Amino acid sequence: MAKLWCCWWPLTPLLFQLLINSAISRLEQATTPPLPILPLPSFSQLKWQQRELIMFLHFGVNTFTGSEWGTGHEDPAIFDPVGLDANQWVDTAVEAGVSLVILTAKHHDGFCLWPSNYTDHSVVRSPWRNGRGDVVQELVDAAKTRGVDVGLYLSPWDRHDRRYGRDLVYNEYYLAQLQELLKKYGSVREIWFDGAKGANATNMTYYFTEWFSMVKELQSSINIFSDAGPDIRWVGDENGSAGSTCWSTINRSKLAIGKAGIEDYLSTGDPKGRDWLPPECDVSIRPGWFWHKSESPKKLSKLLEIYYNSVGRNCLLLLNVPPNTTGLISEEDVKRLKEFRSAIDTIFSTNLAESCLLVKASSKRGGKEGGFGPENVLDNDHLWTYWAPRDDYKGDHWIEFTSGTDEGLRFNVIRIQEAIGLGQRIKRHEIYVDGIRVANGTTVGYKRLHRLEGGVVHGRVVRIRIIESRGVPLISSVGLHFDPYWHP
Repeated sequence: MAKLWCCWWPLTPLLFQLLINSAISRLEQATTPPLPILPLPSFSQLKWQQRELIMFLHFGVNTFTGSEWGTGHEDPAIFDPVGLDANQWVDTAVEAGVSLVILTAKHHDGFCLWPSNYTDHSVVRSPWRNGRGDVVQELVDAAKTRGVDVGLYLSPWDRHDRRYGRDLVYNEYYLAQLQELLKKYGSVREIWFDGAKGANATNMTYYFTEWFSMVKELQSSINIFSDAGPDIRWVGDENGSAGSTCWSTINRSKLAIGKAGIEDYLSTGDPKGRDWLPPECDVSIRPGWFWHKSESPKKLSKLLEIYYNSVGRNCLLLLNVPPNTTGLISEEDVKRLKEFRSAIDTIFSTNLAESCLLVKASSKRGGKEGGFGPENVLDNDHLWTYWAPRDDYKGDHWIEFTSGTDEGLRFNVIRIQEAIGLGQRIKRHEIYVDGIRVANGTTVGYKRLHRLEGGVVHGRVVRIRIIESRGVPLISSVGLHFDPYWHP
C-alpha cells in the first residue's frame, strides 16, 4: 500500500491544478453585471421610492377656524378634537396601501401638536385631554401597532412666536424643537421642510444647513424633503403632477429653498445632474389642505389622473387627507380612499405580459448562463433583476412580447420600470403594437405608466424600443394592464 501511495503522489499537484482550472472556468461562465451610471440612490431613497403612495395629515387650529394659513393669534382653547382617534387615521392609511404618514406637528400658525418645552402655544393650553394630550405621540403609538412609518412637518415660518424675525434666537428655538421631535418620538422616516412664507412676512434667514446636519446626526436613515433636498425634492407644484420628462437626477447647486423660478427645473430634473434627488408630488384629496365642512374629496377619476401623473412619471405621491374637527378622517374621504386603492389594485393586479408565449430582445448581456435575459422583466423583483443588452450591440435596443393566442392581448396601460439601483438611463422610448406606434415618451425611471390616449388596443406583438439612453438601458419590469376606469 505504501508503494501505491507513493506512485500517486507525483500526480497530486497536476490533479490539483486541473481542479483549480475547472473551478476558474465555471466562475468565468457567470456574467458580471454592468457598471452603474452615477449618481445612484441611497438605501433610504430606494425604500422611499418603493412606497409609491404616502399620506399627509394637515391638522391643527386651522381645522377649527376654517383657515388655510393661521394668523398665529388663535386661542389654543379652540383646539378640541373630542373624538380624536389616531388608530382610525392609521387604519385608513393601511387600507389605502400607505406605509408612511406625515403629520403637521407645527404649521405656520405656530401651534404645536405636542407639549413642547419651548412654548406654551400648544396642546398644553387646549381643553383636549385636559391639557395633557400629545397628538404626535398618539400617532406614533398607533402607527407602531400597524407597522406604519411616521414623518413630521415642522413649519419654519412661525406667525406666533415673538422670536421670529431675529435670526439667531429663532433658529435656536426652531432647532430645539427639531431636537425634541427627533429624540422623543422614535424613528422618523421623513421630515418636511419648505420655504412657505407670506408676502408681508417678517424677513428671516433660516439656518437650513445647521438644521439638516442636526437632523442627520440624530437620525441617520431619515429622508429630508425640501425644494433642494438633500434627499427628496419638491416637484414644483401642488397639483400632484410631475413633468412628462422627469429625472431623479438634478444639480442641487441650482436649487434653494423658497427660490422662485425653479419650478420647471424641479419638475423635469436634469439628465446631467450630479445629485440623486427624486421628486415628491404633494396634493390634497380636497381643494384645501385643512379640513373644511364645505369641501368634498376629489372624484376617483381625478385621483387616478394624479396617480398616473405622479407615480406613473417616476415620482412618489404624497396625498393629504386632513382629519376633521372631531379628530377623525371624514367618512367620505375614507370611502374615496378605499375606492382609489381598489381601482389601483384592479388595474395592476393582472399583468397580461405574463401570459405571452414568447419574450425576446434585441440582444442579451452574457451567454447561456448570464442572468440578464428579457424574461427577468416578468418576475417580482423590480429593482435587482433586469434585462440588460450587450454593451457592443449596435442599433436601437428593444424588448418584445408575443401573445400565444389568436385573439392576442387587450390592454390600455403599459408599465415600464428601470433598474434604478444602477442609475437612471432611458432618455427616449417608443411602444408598438403589431408594428403600429401606440405611445412614446422620454424618461422612465422607477416607473413609467402610459395610459393609452387611443384607448384599448388589441394585438399579438408588443415591442418597446429604447431610442436613446445613458449607456445601455436596464429594464427591470414591464406590464401590460387593462384600466376599466379609463375612457378617453
